[in-house]
Amino acid sequence: MKNITEHETILPAGQQARPDFPRFGVQAFAKFQAPVTTPYALTVAGDIPAIKLCPEDLIHLERVELAADFHCVATWSYRGVSWSGFRFREVFEQLVRAQLPPNIDLKLAVFGGLDGYRASLLLEDALANDVLLADTLNGEPLTNNHGSPLRLIAPAHYGYKNVKHLAKIDLWCNVHSYRPILPKFMEHPRGRVAYEERGRYLPGWLLRYVYRPLIQPIVRHFERVEADNAT
Repeated sequence: MKNITEHETILPAGQQARPDFPRFGVQAFAKFQAPVTTPYALTVAGDIPAIKLCPEDLIHLERVELAADFHCVATWSYRGVSWSGFRFREVFEQLVRAQLPPNIDLKLAVFGGLDGYRASLLLEDALANDVLLADTLNGEPLTNNHGSPLRLIAPAHYGYKNVKHLAKIDLWCNVHSYRPILPKFMEHPRGRVAYEERGRYLPGWLLRYVYRPLIQPIVRHFERVEADNAT
C-alpha cells in the first residue's frame, strides 16, 4: 500500500479548523441514504463509449492511503483525515485509456453521485497524484455520512468538488459540456483551495462572509435528518 501525507502546517486563507467532521453539503441531498448491501458500480462515459467498472476491477490497482486536510468551501477544515482507495489517475490509465477512441482530446471530468449531485474537475486536475476514488475513512468503510460506498477525494480542491456516493464519471472534450447543478456563482471551474477559488464572479475572501454564518444551520439540518432516518 502506498502512503501519501499532505498535512498542512498553516490553514489556507479563510479556513478555520473544527474538531469534528460533520456530514455537510447541499441540503437538497440531505435525505439520501446510500444502499448498504449492493456492491457499487461505476460507469465511465461522456464522449467515450460507456465503460462499466466494479470493485473487482479496481482491486487489482495499487491501494493508496492518503492523509490530508479536508477543506469545505464554507470555511471550515477538518485536519489529518485518513482516506484509502485508488488513484483516479491509475483508474484512467489502466482501465479507461485503452478503450478510448484514437486521437480523442479529453479536457473535463464530471463526477456524479447516486444522490444526483455532480461536480466537475479539469481532467488535468483529476489526474493529480493525490486524487482518489476512496472507499475507507480512518480505516473503516465509508458510511452514508461521508459518501459510501465510493467517493472522490481531491484534497487540493474544496469539498464541493469531492463528490460522494460516486456512480458515474463523464469525460468530455469540451469544458462547456458540463451544466453546474449549483447556481453558477457557487461553483468555480477549478475550486482550488490554494487560490481561494470558492466560486465564480465574487472574490473568495468575500464569499467567506457569505458562507460562514451558514455552517451551523447546515450541520444541524443534516443532524436532524440523520436522527429522523434512525427512527
